[in-house]
Amino acid sequence: MNIGKLLIVIGLGLFAIGLVINFAPWLINWFGKLPGDIRIEKENSFFYFPITSMVIISIILSFIINFFFRH
Repeated sequence: MNIGKLLIVIGLGLFAIGLVINFAPWLINWFGKLPGDIRIEKENSFFYFPITSMVIISIILSFIINFFFRH
């Protein structure tokens, strides 16, 4: 796959994500609220570390990259 086609696929993917975020935000409300995401709230501070969410994104991106770059 050449760089032009790769850029088109990435652009279409970003476009689709933008449409979902803009017109159907309820489809991704669960993201960031998974068990394993660390959330600490105090009176003057807030700490959030999305461990489980980032593991899921890593797995999905690994599958996508392997799908496109498998020889």
